[in-house]
Amino acid sequence: MIEFFEVFLNSDIVFLRYAVVAAFFSSVIFGFMGTYVVTRRISYLAGSISHTVLGGIGLGLYLSRVKNISWFTPMVGAFLVSIFAAFIVNWVSTHSKEREDTIIGTIWAFGMGGGLLFIAKTPGHMDPMSYLFGNILMISYIDLWAVLILSIIVLFIFFVFYNIIICVGFDEEFARLRGINTRLFNLLMLCLIAVSIVTMVRIVGIILVIAMLTIPAAISQKFTRNFRQMAVCASAVSFVSFVVGLYLSYITDLPSSATIVTFVAVVYFVFLGVFSKKV
Repeated sequence: MIEFFEVFLNSDIVFLRYAVVAAFFSSVIFGFMGTYVVTRRISYLAGSISHTVLGGIGLGLYLSRVKNISWFTPMVGAFLVSIFAAFIVNWVSTHSKEREDTIIGTIWAFGMGGGLLFIAKTPGHMDPMSYLFGNILMISYIDLWAVLILSIIVLFIFFVFYNIIICVGFDEEFARLRGINTRLFNLLMLCLIAVSIVTMVRIVGIILVIAMLTIPAAISQKFTRNFRQMAVCASAVSFVSFVVGLYLSYITDLPSSATIVTFVAVVYFVFLGVFSKKV
Protein backbone atom coordinates (compact mmCIF):
# COMPACT_ATOMS: atom_id res chain seq x y z
CA MET A 1 0.00 0.00 0.00
CA ILE A 2 2.81 2.45 0.92
CA GLU A 3 4.62 1.78 -2.34
CA PHE A 4 1.38 2.40 -4.26
CA PHE A 5 0.96 5.84 -2.65
CA GLU A 6 4.63 6.64 -3.23
CA VAL A 7 4.09 6.04 -6.94
CA PHE A 8 0.90 8.12 -6.82
CA LEU A 9 2.68 11.08 -5.17
CA ASN A 10 5.80 10.85 -7.36
CA SER A 11 5.85 14.02 -9.49
CA ASP A 12 7.74 12.23 -12.25
CA ILE A 13 5.00 9.60 -12.66
CA VAL A 14 1.72 11.19 -13.78
CA PHE A 15 -0.14 8.24 -15.27
CA LEU A 16 -1.45 6.99 -11.92
CA ARG A 17 -2.68 10.46 -10.89
CA TYR A 18 -4.35 10.84 -14.28
CA ALA A 19 -6.02 7.48 -13.72
CA VAL A 20 -7.37 8.43 -10.28
CA VAL A 21 -8.64 11.82 -11.48
CA ALA A 22 -10.27 10.17 -14.48
CA ALA A 23 -11.78 7.58 -12.14
CA PHE A 24 -13.34 10.32 -10.02
CA PHE A 25 -15.08 12.08 -12.90
CA SER A 26 -15.92 8.78 -14.62
CA SER A 27 -17.61 7.66 -11.41
CA VAL A 28 -19.98 10.63 -11.64
CA ILE A 29 -20.94 9.58 -15.16
CA PHE A 30 -21.28 5.90 -14.29
CA GLY A 31 -23.18 6.71 -11.10
CA PHE A 32 -25.85 8.96 -12.60
CA MET A 33 -26.17 7.39 -16.04
CA GLY A 34 -25.98 3.91 -14.53
CA THR A 35 -28.79 4.73 -12.11
CA TYR A 36 -30.96 5.84 -15.03
CA VAL A 37 -30.10 2.66 -16.97
CA VAL A 38 -30.85 0.37 -14.02
CA THR A 39 -34.07 2.07 -12.92
CA ARG A 40 -35.35 2.15 -16.50
CA ARG A 41 -34.26 -1.48 -16.98
CA ILE A 42 -32.58 -0.73 -20.30
CA SER A 43 -29.24 -2.42 -19.72
CA TYR A 44 -29.68 -4.42 -22.91
CA LEU A 45 -30.24 -1.21 -24.89
CA ALA A 46 -27.08 0.32 -23.42
CA GLY A 47 -25.25 -2.93 -24.17
CA SER A 48 -26.27 -2.88 -27.82
CA ILE A 49 -25.13 0.73 -28.20
CA SER A 50 -21.80 0.01 -26.50
CA HIS A 51 -21.02 -2.87 -28.84
CA THR A 52 -21.80 -0.86 -31.98
CA VAL A 53 -18.95 1.46 -30.96
CA LEU A 54 -16.47 -1.06 -32.38
CA GLY A 55 -18.20 -0.69 -35.74
CA GLY A 56 -17.59 3.07 -35.64
CA ILE A 57 -13.98 2.60 -34.58
CA GLY A 58 -13.36 0.13 -37.41
CA LEU A 59 -15.06 2.44 -39.92
CA GLY A 60 -12.98 5.37 -38.72
CA LEU A 61 -9.75 3.43 -39.08
CA TYR A 62 -10.68 2.25 -42.56
CA LEU A 63 -11.75 5.66 -43.88
CA SER A 64 -8.80 7.54 -42.34
CA ARG A 65 -6.10 5.08 -43.44
CA VAL A 66 -7.45 3.54 -46.65
CA LYS A 67 -9.61 6.36 -48.06
CA ASN A 68 -7.39 9.14 -46.62
CA ILE A 69 -10.30 10.93 -44.93
CA SER A 70 -8.10 12.29 -42.17
CA TRP A 71 -10.85 13.97 -40.11
CA PHE A 72 -12.83 10.71 -39.81
CA THR A 73 -10.83 9.31 -36.89
CA PRO A 74 -11.83 6.18 -34.93
CA MET A 75 -13.34 8.34 -32.16
CA VAL A 76 -15.35 10.39 -34.67
CA GLY A 77 -16.62 7.13 -36.16
CA ALA A 78 -17.45 5.82 -32.69
CA PHE A 79 -19.48 8.94 -31.83
CA LEU A 80 -21.39 8.97 -35.11
CA VAL A 81 -22.17 5.24 -35.13
CA SER A 82 -23.18 5.19 -31.45
CA ILE A 83 -25.57 8.14 -31.95
CA PHE A 84 -26.99 6.42 -35.03
CA ALA A 85 -27.42 3.23 -32.98
CA ALA A 86 -29.25 5.24 -30.30
CA PHE A 87 -31.70 6.50 -32.93
CA ILE A 88 -32.22 2.96 -34.28
CA VAL A 89 -32.67 1.45 -30.83
CA ASN A 90 -35.15 4.18 -29.86
CA TRP A 91 -37.11 3.65 -33.09
CA VAL A 92 -37.13 -0.12 -32.62
CA SER A 93 -38.36 0.15 -29.03
CA THR A 94 -41.25 2.44 -29.99
CA HIS A 95 -42.30 1.56 -33.55
CA SER A 96 -41.11 -1.85 -34.66
CA LYS A 97 -43.54 -4.76 -34.74
CA GLU A 98 -40.69 -7.26 -34.64
CA ARG A 99 -39.38 -8.73 -31.40
CA GLU A 100 -37.42 -5.93 -29.78
CA ASP A 101 -34.77 -8.18 -28.23
CA THR A 102 -34.09 -9.90 -31.56
CA ILE A 103 -33.53 -6.67 -33.46
CA ILE A 104 -31.38 -5.17 -30.71
CA GLY A 105 -29.32 -8.37 -30.58
CA THR A 106 -28.85 -8.12 -34.35
CA ILE A 107 -27.67 -4.50 -34.05
CA TRP A 108 -25.29 -5.63 -31.30
CA ALA A 109 -23.80 -8.38 -33.48
CA PHE A 110 -23.71 -6.23 -36.62
CA GLY A 111 -21.73 -3.49 -34.87
CA MET A 112 -19.14 -5.92 -33.52
CA GLY A 113 -18.84 -7.96 -36.71
CA GLY A 114 -18.73 -4.92 -39.00
CA GLY A 115 -16.07 -3.28 -36.88
CA LEU A 116 -13.81 -6.32 -37.01
CA LEU A 117 -14.27 -6.57 -40.80
CA PHE A 118 -13.23 -2.93 -41.26
CA ILE A 119 -10.23 -3.48 -39.00
CA ALA A 120 -9.25 -6.59 -40.99
CA LYS A 121 -9.29 -4.59 -44.25
CA THR A 122 -7.23 -1.74 -42.79
CA PRO A 123 -3.47 -2.03 -43.43
CA GLY A 124 -1.07 -1.76 -40.52
CA HIS A 125 -1.25 -3.18 -37.05
CA MET A 126 -4.16 -2.23 -34.83
CA ASP A 127 -4.90 -4.09 -31.63
CA PRO A 128 -8.70 -4.16 -31.04
CA MET A 129 -8.05 -5.26 -27.45
CA SER A 130 -7.19 -1.66 -26.52
CA TYR A 131 -10.72 -0.63 -27.51
CA LEU A 132 -12.45 -3.76 -26.26
CA PHE A 133 -10.95 -3.65 -22.77
CA GLY A 134 -9.40 -0.16 -22.52
CA ASN A 135 -6.59 0.92 -20.21
CA ILE A 136 -7.19 3.62 -17.63
CA LEU A 137 -3.43 3.93 -17.10
CA MET A 138 -2.93 5.07 -20.70
CA ILE A 139 -5.32 8.02 -20.76
CA SER A 140 -4.02 11.43 -21.79
CA TYR A 141 -4.53 14.98 -20.60
CA ILE A 142 -7.09 15.48 -23.39
CA ASP A 143 -8.98 12.40 -22.22
CA LEU A 144 -9.17 13.92 -18.73
CA TRP A 145 -10.76 17.08 -20.11
CA ALA A 146 -13.24 15.02 -22.14
CA VAL A 147 -14.32 13.08 -19.05
CA LEU A 148 -14.52 16.28 -16.97
CA ILE A 149 -16.71 18.07 -19.53
CA LEU A 150 -19.01 15.07 -19.91
CA SER A 151 -19.40 14.72 -16.13
CA ILE A 152 -20.43 18.39 -15.94
CA ILE A 153 -22.95 17.88 -18.76
CA VAL A 154 -24.40 14.81 -17.04
CA LEU A 155 -24.78 16.63 -13.72
CA PHE A 156 -26.36 19.63 -15.45
CA ILE A 157 -28.91 17.48 -17.30
CA PHE A 158 -29.86 15.57 -14.16
CA PHE A 159 -30.17 18.84 -12.20
CA VAL A 160 -32.36 20.53 -14.82
CA PHE A 161 -34.51 17.54 -15.81
CA TYR A 162 -34.54 15.69 -12.50
CA ASN A 163 -38.34 15.65 -12.11
CA ILE A 164 -38.83 14.50 -15.71
CA ILE A 165 -36.22 11.78 -15.26
CA ILE A 166 -38.02 10.52 -12.16
CA CYS A 167 -41.43 10.69 -13.84
CA VAL A 168 -40.32 8.90 -17.03
CA GLY A 169 -38.08 6.47 -15.17
CA PHE A 170 -40.73 5.13 -12.81
CA ASP A 171 -44.02 5.66 -14.67
CA GLU A 172 -43.65 6.44 -18.37
CA GLU A 173 -47.39 6.20 -19.05
CA PHE A 174 -48.12 8.78 -16.33
CA ALA A 175 -45.43 11.06 -17.77
CA ARG A 176 -47.04 10.79 -21.20
CA LEU A 177 -50.42 11.72 -19.72
CA ARG A 178 -48.81 14.76 -18.10
CA GLY A 179 -47.81 15.99 -21.56
CA ILE A 180 -44.16 14.95 -21.52
CA ASN A 181 -42.82 13.88 -24.90
CA THR A 182 -41.43 10.60 -23.58
CA ARG A 183 -40.21 9.41 -26.98
CA LEU A 184 -38.08 12.51 -27.49
CA PHE A 185 -36.82 12.40 -23.91
CA ASN A 186 -35.91 8.71 -24.19
CA LEU A 187 -34.02 9.49 -27.41
CA LEU A 188 -32.10 12.31 -25.74
CA MET A 189 -31.15 10.04 -22.83
CA LEU A 190 -30.08 7.24 -25.18
CA CYS A 191 -27.88 9.72 -27.06
CA LEU A 192 -26.35 10.81 -23.74
CA ILE A 193 -25.74 7.16 -22.89
CA ALA A 194 -24.08 6.72 -26.30
CA VAL A 195 -21.79 9.71 -25.76
CA SER A 196 -20.95 8.48 -22.26
CA ILE A 197 -20.08 5.03 -23.59
CA VAL A 198 -17.78 6.39 -26.30
CA THR A 199 -16.01 8.67 -23.82
CA MET A 200 -15.57 5.78 -21.38
CA VAL A 201 -14.12 3.43 -24.01
CA ARG A 202 -10.64 4.77 -23.23
CA ILE A 203 -11.20 4.07 -19.53
CA VAL A 204 -12.57 0.51 -19.33
CA GLY A 205 -13.22 -0.46 -22.96
CA ILE A 206 -16.29 -1.49 -24.94
CA ILE A 207 -16.79 -4.87 -23.29
CA LEU A 208 -16.45 -3.67 -19.72
CA VAL A 209 -18.17 -0.27 -19.90
CA ILE A 210 -21.63 -1.82 -19.60
CA ALA A 211 -20.55 -3.49 -16.34
CA MET A 212 -19.59 -0.15 -14.79
CA LEU A 213 -22.86 1.36 -16.02
CA THR A 214 -24.95 -1.27 -14.28
CA ILE A 215 -23.16 -2.96 -11.36
CA PRO A 216 -22.47 0.07 -9.08
CA ALA A 217 -26.07 1.22 -9.54
CA ALA A 218 -27.35 -2.30 -8.86
CA ILE A 219 -25.34 -2.42 -5.63
CA SER A 220 -26.61 1.00 -4.53
CA GLN A 221 -30.20 0.07 -5.30
CA LYS A 222 -30.17 -2.42 -2.44
CA PHE A 223 -29.75 0.11 0.35
CA THR A 224 -30.98 3.48 -0.96
CA ARG A 225 -34.49 4.88 -0.93
CA ASN A 226 -34.68 7.29 -3.85
CA PHE A 227 -33.10 8.11 -7.20
CA ARG A 228 -30.84 10.88 -5.90
CA GLN A 229 -29.41 8.73 -3.10
CA MET A 230 -28.93 5.84 -5.50
CA ALA A 231 -27.04 7.99 -8.03
CA VAL A 232 -24.72 9.49 -5.42
CA CYS A 233 -24.11 6.10 -3.81
CA ALA A 234 -23.47 4.49 -7.21
CA SER A 235 -20.89 7.19 -7.96
CA ALA A 236 -19.16 6.46 -4.64
CA VAL A 237 -19.21 2.69 -5.25
CA SER A 238 -17.80 3.24 -8.73
CA PHE A 239 -14.95 5.44 -7.47
CA VAL A 240 -14.03 3.05 -4.66
CA SER A 241 -14.04 0.19 -7.19
CA PHE A 242 -11.72 2.14 -9.47
CA VAL A 243 -9.23 2.92 -6.69
CA VAL A 244 -9.27 -0.56 -5.15
CA GLY A 245 -9.08 -2.15 -8.60
CA LEU A 246 -6.08 0.02 -9.50
CA TYR A 247 -4.36 -0.95 -6.28
CA LEU A 248 -5.05 -4.66 -6.79
CA SER A 249 -3.84 -4.50 -10.39
CA TYR A 250 -0.67 -2.73 -9.20
CA ILE A 251 0.26 -5.33 -6.59
CA THR A 252 -0.74 -8.34 -8.74
CA ASP A 253 0.49 -7.04 -12.11
CA LEU A 254 -2.89 -7.70 -13.74
CA PRO A 255 -4.79 -5.62 -16.35
CA SER A 256 -6.30 -2.64 -14.55
CA SER A 257 -9.69 -2.49 -16.33
CA ALA A 258 -10.41 -6.19 -15.90
CA THR A 259 -9.35 -6.02 -12.23
CA ILE A 260 -11.63 -3.05 -11.57
CA VAL A 261 -14.67 -4.70 -13.10
CA THR A 262 -13.96 -8.06 -11.46
CA PHE A 263 -13.71 -6.37 -8.07
CA VAL A 264 -17.02 -4.52 -8.43
CA ALA A 265 -18.70 -7.72 -9.67
CA VAL A 266 -17.47 -9.61 -6.59
CA VAL A 267 -18.81 -6.83 -4.37
CA TYR A 268 -22.18 -7.12 -6.11
CA PHE A 269 -22.34 -10.89 -5.52
CA VAL A 270 -21.45 -10.34 -1.85
CA PHE A 271 -24.25 -7.81 -1.43
CA LEU A 272 -26.60 -10.08 -3.36
CA GLY A 273 -25.87 -12.91 -0.94
CA VAL A 274 -26.23 -10.69 2.14
CA PHE A 275 -29.53 -9.15 1.09
CA SER A 276 -30.97 -12.47 -0.14
CA LYS A 277 -30.35 -13.95 3.33
CA LYS A 278 -32.24 -11.06 4.93
CA VAL A 279 -35.21 -11.72 2.67
